[in-house]
Amino acid sequence: MWNQTSRKDDVEAGKSLLYPLMQEIPELRWAFIRKVYSIITLQLLVTIAVASVVVTVHPIAAFFTTTWTGLAIYIVIILIPIVVMCPLYIYRQKHPMNFFLLGIFTVGFGFGLGVVCAYYSGKVILETLILTALLVIGLTLYTFWVAKRGDDFKFLPAFIFGCLIVLLLFVLIQIFFPLGNLSTTIYGGLVSIIFCAYIIFDTNNLIKRYSYDEYIWAAISLYLDVLNLFLYLLDVFKANNTIS
Repeated sequence: MWNQTSRKDDVEAGKSLLYPLMQEIPELRWAFIRKVYSIITLQLLVTIAVASVVVTVHPIAAFFTTTWTGLAIYIVIILIPIVVMCPLYIYRQKHPMNFFLLGIFTVGFGFGLGVVCAYYSGKVILETLILTALLVIGLTLYTFWVAKRGDDFKFLPAFIFGCLIVLLLFVLIQIFFPLGNLSTTIYGGLVSIIFCAYIIFDTNNLIKRYSYDEYIWAAISLYLDVLNLFLYLLDVFKANNTIS
């Protein structure tokens, strides 16, 4: 009777496995995943809020985009997240310092994104935002589904490396044979594909490889993937609107 109960519990536990032959407790991994996505969601909300203020409050956008002082401050602001990355990596497991540094990192990116978006029309920003959201949701669901089937995306590092080689060759060709807005579309499309692959890669690592105390670094990786995908899709939409 005890053996039958044990087998029943094993079967029920197996239904919640994220991938076949999972050795850890699924509930702990799910808790880790929820924590990471909660952090990413908060980061994106703060980023959108800060960027919206920069774009909609016209004196702020004008200051950063039309004055030399604003340009100098903008350069300092976009350097802040890069500088913060080093102490953030060192203190990524020390609460609350890790969240304090993460807040500075996120706000810095929000300001930088806001200034970039100030050069684009509202239509282009909205189209890019919708497509980015759909891609991120679709790629995330796809990664969880494929992981559940037992695949491990071992081809992705080689695929990303191949895309980077193609991108480098395209840039070299572009130097000698500029294609104007078409080149922007091609370049933005290639880089967008690369960051789509990174979203799959980092989501797969979130499911299988990150340890439970690496929630900050896991959140940063996916956050940067999403932001970079948005930025390069922004160029694609702008180029297409210019061509049309």
